Amino acid sequence: MRLTSRVAPAVLAVAALVLGVLPAQAQAHPDRAPGRVPGRVPGRVPDRVTVGGRTFIADGRGRALQWRGFNLADKSSRGTHAFADIRESDFEGMAARGFNLARLAFFWDDLEPTPGHYDRGYLTKMRRILDWANRYHIKVILDAHQDVYGPHFGSRGVPDWATRDEGLPFWPIPDDWFSEYFEPSVQAAFDHLYKDADLRAAHARMWMTVASALGGHPALLGYDLMNEPFGKFLDGEDLPTAAARFEATELTELWNRLARAIRRVDHRSWVFVEPTVIVGTGVPTQMGRIDDPHAGYAPHFYETAMETGADYDPNGTFIPAYEAAISHYPTRNRMPVIVGEWGANPYVAHASQFVTDMTASLDRFASGWTWWQWCRGGGYCFLDRTGAAKPNAQLLVQPYARAVAGDPLTFAYAPSTRTYTLTFRTRDHAEGPTQITVPRDTYPGGYRVEIQGAKASWDAHGQTVTVSTHDRAGATYRVTISPR
Repeated sequence: MRLTSRVAPAVLAVAALVLGVLPAQAQAHPDRAPGRVPGRVPGRVPDRVTVGGRTFIADGRGRALQWRGFNLADKSSRGTHAFADIRESDFEGMAARGFNLARLAFFWDDLEPTPGHYDRGYLTKMRRILDWANRYHIKVILDAHQDVYGPHFGSRGVPDWATRDEGLPFWPIPDDWFSEYFEPSVQAAFDHLYKDADLRAAHARMWMTVASALGGHPALLGYDLMNEPFGKFLDGEDLPTAAARFEATELTELWNRLARAIRRVDHRSWVFVEPTVIVGTGVPTQMGRIDDPHAGYAPHFYETAMETGADYDPNGTFIPAYEAAISHYPTRNRMPVIVGEWGANPYVAHASQFVTDMTASLDRFASGWTWWQWCRGGGYCFLDRTGAAKPNAQLLVQPYARAVAGDPLTFAYAPSTRTYTLTFRTRDHAEGPTQITVPRDTYPGGYRVEIQGAKASWDAHGQTVTVSTHDRAGATYRVTISPR
């Protein structure tokens, strides 16, 4: 969510309450041991790696993977012009700066403009974008995007034919579009989507159509099942109470139902689920378990005060409160965390400190993220109108270990000294080298690499430092990259 002026008053009230009382450090509560992944053959290369409560997606060699990238979203182009603002050069630009992930927004209203009639040209355009991504070694998460439900309410997302507002009035709020979610007509539409049998079936068929058409593409990492889900409030409920009830019941059921539909045609790709946006105020999600062998967690990470137009407060409590709230659910359910959206106006006075603090935080609890968004112009765009990276947004370009042949123990980047450190431990079922992306923009004068640990060697090819370890499993290595 990107708010233009102010968040709904209820959200701000919750933020003020919660951010002042949550502890600064995340508490892991592994009160339910995760079961073995169905069908897993003992000794087989794992599809995930869990280290200290944090889970990483693993590749076919058992290496723990990390992700950095951007959202790609063209909300203004529709029909035959859909995706017009997304080009191959976008992926070329991302790859040139070392990024390896894109979250691509698509819209159900464009895909299925009338019931049961899917626009095959739209799917062809999606495949072409995946082809571009694959050409530049970038993986893609397909995001079924909605804002304020869909076109019936002046936005994008769920088709008009799948909108049942019970005849309730809707009043647009141009200067505070997020408050439109609280309109009874919008909440009624969400409620029918979750409860009406024909709409539930249509929602599942939509995802089966996408997965059937694109599930085998080599660039596809997975599916983000719905952007920023919302639900209906009951009489007397405040925002935290409504969110908790909705997450524990209808939202959990929705994610499991859509995941089951996808598995009928795609058994390989990941499915990513989101909590409600209230997690951004420091309230832990109450979602239940997603019964899928490849389920990931994709919350959003927006600073509430900045969403209302304020500058970032380096001494504020937002980041520690968020970290305290976000870790319990993925730790308990052994899910990798890829933050689907985060960002802010890169022109505020403390923008550089914001990017520095946020990327450090993401390194502490997530295995990947996508900034909102890759585009040219104002707002949250990474690039200015000339195509150059905005000075403060440029701080997103950092070294990171895209593949670790073992268990990542710690990793961090210090922008002040341009020093990156990675500590990892080798293990069985992890083959091949550790690969660290070192963007050229970070070290224009070159860099040096130091490795602590026996029997290791390294070399550099382009933007990648390759570290080969030759010791037994259980050996620990520390890699430091700094300016020459």
